[in-house]
Amino acid sequence: MPIQINTQSTATIIRRKAAVVLANHGLTLCTVATLIGYSISSVNRSLQRMNDTGHVFDRIRSGRPALYSEELRLELIGFYCQTQPLPNSGRWTIRWAAVHLAEHPEIINATPSKSSIHRILKENNLKPHQSRYFLHITDPDFFPKMEHLIELYLNPPENLFFFDECPGIQILKRLVPDLRTDETKKRLEEFEYIRNGTMNVLAFFNHADGKVYAECKADHKTDTFLAIFRRHVASCPANGKLHYVMDNLSTHRGYPFCKTVAELSGVTCPSEKELSNLDKRVKWLGSINKRIVIHFTPYHGSWLNLVEFWFGIMNKKVLNESYGSAEELKEGFDAFLEEWNTLLAHPFRWSYTGKGLHVKAVNRFTEMLKQAASKLEITTLTKQLRLMANLFNHYFNEVPEENWEKLINVLQLQEETLKDSIKNEEGPKKKDNAENALNYLLSVLEKHICPKMMKAA
Repeated sequence: MPIQINTQSTATIIRRKAAVVLANHGLTLCTVATLIGYSISSVNRSLQRMNDTGHVFDRIRSGRPALYSEELRLELIGFYCQTQPLPNSGRWTIRWAAVHLAEHPEIINATPSKSSIHRILKENNLKPHQSRYFLHITDPDFFPKMEHLIELYLNPPENLFFFDECPGIQILKRLVPDLRTDETKKRLEEFEYIRNGTMNVLAFFNHADGKVYAECKADHKTDTFLAIFRRHVASCPANGKLHYVMDNLSTHRGYPFCKTVAELSGVTCPSEKELSNLDKRVKWLGSINKRIVIHFTPYHGSWLNLVEFWFGIMNKKVLNESYGSAEELKEGFDAFLEEWNTLLAHPFRWSYTGKGLHVKAVNRFTEMLKQAASKLEITTLTKQLRLMANLFNHYFNEVPEENWEKLINVLQLQEETLKDSIKNEEGPKKKDNAENALNYLLSVLEKHICPKMMKAA
């Protein structure tokens, strides 16, 4: 009697079920095939199998038994994706993992080959060797600040400008000029270079027409910033109200900037004692009862500043080139700026609403706690705990209850780890802030979400 086996992967079953569901909702076979990455005939076979048997599994057939069970496949995936080859560091390659498991078969009680590991990962669409950078939300008040900026962008005032600095630009001279060969038809760039100092670009992006007012400077100290800010204000309409979006650099929130804004607005600046701390200065700079109004991005919210997009364009067009001196870089930059404002300038229209970001913030913190609770720096942990509390108090309905429950479960599991980290913190103020933030978040969640679950812990 032939051996009966069933070899389809979990990913295959999911796609077949998706094909059935989409087709039952009235989508054409062609549309379904495009959405799930199948051929039309494969979609048709899945539908026929569902009609004939009531499921989408392969027909049981004879053949060689599967070498690795589903349980062993999951253990292999867990080993490859959730462990590191070195103490708290390193990243597996398929070859390295195969050799390591051959030497230590007791890890998953198997010694899969390199091709087997590759096939199992591919079947489940897993690519753990790939990575990308992300900018995590750390500001406890990120969302109200973001909402303020989005409202500003969607209903912009007449004179709205985005300001930022691009500091510490390295002036690099390649040892050999770029070459083009007949063989590759591509530009060849020399790897080695000589450093010729640094340069800073300070730029104002006009929301209305996309034109940019910018200068190259040797530094971006307070005096430099105030001087270029004065020159930009002088280039604007004399009587119109001016709105500026900028980040939280100390020079943007210091008392000298407050004095400059007051002078250019024609109002009396409050005394330094009245603006004695950061919060007071930020509030006064953002007040609308003067000609110049400053809007600050959240911490770690540079992507909310439209001038950053222009910096990305400028970087590719200018900064990647080879320059022998600061003067050469400045000459190239000024030429590009003239070309931009004359031919290339256009408004950057904002369409992002922030939808889905609340859920992403909760999910990311949940994963942080799950994977590395003991490694979180105390100040970062404190900000995250406060962010979660603010999200719960003011944006509860933006996050599904099941996501809050997942956060609670992880907090339950990691509570002792977090308390130990806080206990081991040497700074008394940091320790108190973190402890208060943790206790407050736990009390808020316990009071409103799944109280029975919290008490059972």
